[in-house]
Amino acid sequence: MEVLGYLSSIIIGISLGLIGGGGSILTVPVLVYLLGVNPVTATAYSLFIVGTSSLFGVWPKYKQGLVDLKTAVVFGIPSIAAVFATRKFIVPAIPSDVFHVGEFVVTKAILMMVLFAVLMVAASISMIKEKKKEDIEENEPQNFNYPLILVEGGIVGVLTGLVGAGGGFLIIPALVMLSKLSMKKAVGTSLLIIAAKSLIGFIGDTISDSASMNWILLLSVTGLAIVGILVGNLLSKKIDGNKLKKGFGWFVLVMGAYILLNELVLKSGGGH
Repeated sequence: MEVLGYLSSIIIGISLGLIGGGGSILTVPVLVYLLGVNPVTATAYSLFIVGTSSLFGVWPKYKQGLVDLKTAVVFGIPSIAAVFATRKFIVPAIPSDVFHVGEFVVTKAILMMVLFAVLMVAASISMIKEKKKEDIEENEPQNFNYPLILVEGGIVGVLTGLVGAGGGFLIIPALVMLSKLSMKKAVGTSLLIIAAKSLIGFIGDTISDSASMNWILLLSVTGLAIVGILVGNLLSKKIDGNKLKKGFGWFVLVMGAYILLNELVLKSGGGH
């Protein structure tokens, strides 16, 4: 299982490099089911892994002129504030036993995994759906819809804080619609936003509880994800990421359904 977990870490990075997202949605399941990490701790580790590997992925995009720094700041500030507050205050405040359904206790760990699975299903649907071929002209003037960007940034930040996923599938459409970026620029800019908010969210965790972190495991998985993202960036010159996106979307949908089944049916005794 451990070997499989480390191999999957490379796949997480390749996915980020090839299709500009989706990799982070696999990080928590890999940590929980293959590497035996507690779900609440896994969401913290995921922030570090996703943030660091996205930082490595953003540099080649920046050199190609595919990162809009002004948009990253406008969208990133509410998102970063929300993710930091969520990790520092909301996550520690959730009780270990959240509520009871008959004899079934919904624990903090189960709640985290169910939230994560719902996010996986939503992400998979956005990957499977055919996108309309509407794209923004590169020289079209930008008009920021500040109130909507503020709300969207805040929502993405809270979700990232709760489940430890980068939320690229939410950020990219928002940047195209609300900031009038081209698709390619939206992918590059989203990597920078994901890197910043994930790493700052992780800092919120280390302030609360740095002693219990398994740094050897964390840095091993992060290193492999970075190797993956560099391989993914090289492959993206030869393979069309959009063609892979739909297949990857179906895989994520199956994973999300499995987590829901495992957490809600098997753990409640419905599988016995």
